[in-house]
Amino acid sequence: MADMTILDNSSEKQAALFPKGDNSAEPAGAPGTQTATGRGRQGSTPPAPNNILDRFFQITRRGSTVAREFRGGLVTFFTMAYIVILNPLILGGFSADNAPTDVAGGWLSAAQVGAVTGLTAGVMTILFGLIANLPFGLAAGLGINSFLAVSVIQEVTWAEAMGLVVINGILIVLFGVTGARTAIFRAVPKELKAAITVGIGLFIAFIGFVDSGFVRPTAGGPPVQLGDGGSITSVPTLVFVVGLLAMGILVARKVQGGLLIGIVGTTVLAAVVEAFMKIGPASATNPGGWHLNTPVLSGQLVSAPDLGLVGQFDLFGSFARIGGLAATMLVFTLVFTNFFDAMGTMTGLAKSAGVAHKDGTFPRLKSAFIVEGFGAVAGGATSGSSNTVYIDSAAGIGEGARTGLASVVTGVLFLGSMFLTPLTSVVPLEVAAAALVVVGAMMMAQIREIKFTKFTVALPAFLTIVTMPLSYSIANGIGVGFVSWAIIGAASGKAKKIHPLMWVVSAGFLVYFARGPINALLGG
Repeated sequence: MADMTILDNSSEKQAALFPKGDNSAEPAGAPGTQTATGRGRQGSTPPAPNNILDRFFQITRRGSTVAREFRGGLVTFFTMAYIVILNPLILGGFSADNAPTDVAGGWLSAAQVGAVTGLTAGVMTILFGLIANLPFGLAAGLGINSFLAVSVIQEVTWAEAMGLVVINGILIVLFGVTGARTAIFRAVPKELKAAITVGIGLFIAFIGFVDSGFVRPTAGGPPVQLGDGGSITSVPTLVFVVGLLAMGILVARKVQGGLLIGIVGTTVLAAVVEAFMKIGPASATNPGGWHLNTPVLSGQLVSAPDLGLVGQFDLFGSFARIGGLAATMLVFTLVFTNFFDAMGTMTGLAKSAGVAHKDGTFPRLKSAFIVEGFGAVAGGATSGSSNTVYIDSAAGIGEGARTGLASVVTGVLFLGSMFLTPLTSVVPLEVAAAALVVVGAMMMAQIREIKFTKFTVALPAFLTIVTMPLSYSIANGIGVGFVSWAIIGAASGKAKKIHPLMWVVSAGFLVYFARGPINALLGG
C-alpha cells in the first residue's frame, strides 16, 4: 500500500509538489522534492513515463503505478457498488404498491432504475477520469435521490422531477464554464477547506458505523447508542468489527492492496457465516440481519439491462404544474445541495490524494467542476437522479489511487454491474462500512492544518466538522461554516479579510436553511 504520509501532507510538501500557477498543472516532480507517495529523496527525480497510459494519466509523476491505480479503482467500485442496489430501492419498486408514487400515481421500475444507475455512473466516472484525471467515482447522489422520492414527487410527476434535475445540472455546468464555481472555491479560506476534509472523514466514518449497526438510534434516550442497548448483538455487526480491525492492521502494516484484501477477505467471511447460520436480510422481524445485501449468490449471474428510462424526462412540465416560483425553489434546493456537496467532497478527496495545491485547489479544477455538472444532467436525463462525486472514492485513494485511470477502472466495473447485479450484491453493507471507517480515520489527519488557537478560525471549523455527521449532510456543514466564518470574522473586526463571495454564498445559504418556511409562504 502507498505510504500513509500521502494523507498527512504538510503545506510545505504540497507547495513543493504543486507550485502556484495554472490549476491544470501536474505534480512538478522536480529534483529535491518528494513524490506523491512521500518516498522521494533529496536530489532524486521520478522515473520517466514508460508507456502511453503512464504519460496520459501522469501516473509516475503523481508517484503512483498502474497496478496501484487498478487496485484503487477496484476498491472504489466495491465501496460504491451498493448504490446499484440502493438507488432502485429509493426511487423505484417492483409495483406501484412498493414504489414511491408521484402526484399522478406514476412510479419507476426498480429493474430499470438499477440499469440506468450503473449506466450513468459508469459513463460519467469514465469521463471524469479521462477529462479531469482524478481518482473520483461518480454515481447517483443519495441526498438528492431521497429528496426526489420523499418530497419533490409529492408535487410533480417523476418525469417532471427529473426535468428539474436536468435544469439543476445545466446551471451547475454554466457555473463551471463561466468560472463562477472556481471563483467560489478559491474564496474559501484554507482553514475551512481543511475543516471540510476533516468533516467528511468524520461523516463517512459515522456512515460506516450506522450502516453496520455498530451505532444505532435509541427508543427514547440519547440519539445514538452502541449496538443494541449498548452491546454488539448481531453477527453482521461482529463481521464489521472483524473487517475493520483486519483492514486497520493491513493499512498500519502498509500491506500492498490492504483495503482490497480486507474487503474481499471480509466478504468471504460473511459468505461463510451466512452459509452456516442462515442469518438473512435485515427487516422489522429480523433486526440482526444483513443490511442491503445478503452475502450469497443466487439466481442468474448475468442479465440484460432494461434501459427504458433513458430520455424519459419533462424539462419544463413542473413549472406549468406548480408555478414558476415553487418550481424555482425546488431547483434552488437541488443546485445548492449538488453544488456544495460536490465542492466539499472534491476538496476532501483531493487533499487525501495528495494532489491539492497549498490553497486547496487541485489539477484540472475547472474541468472537474464541469464534468461533475454534466453528471447531474445525465442523471436526470436517464431518470437515475443527479450523479455526483462520491466520498466513498476515498477508499480507493486510501489504496493508492492518484489519477483518472482508477476512475476509468471504476467506471468500467459500473458498466459491467448492469449485467452482473447478483454478483455486485454479494458484498454486504457491513463490509463496505468497515472500509469507510478506516478511510475516515485517514482523512482526519488534515485537522493539523486548522489553527484552533484562533477562535475566529476554531469555531467555524469546528461547526463545519461536527455539522456534517450530525445533520447527515456535507452541504449543511459547508453552509454553517460559511455563515459562521463571515459573521464571527466581521464581528471580530476582520471584515476586510473576508472575500466578498463568502458573503454572497453565506446569504444564499441563509435562504437555503430557511427554504422550508419560504416554501410554506409560497404555497400559501
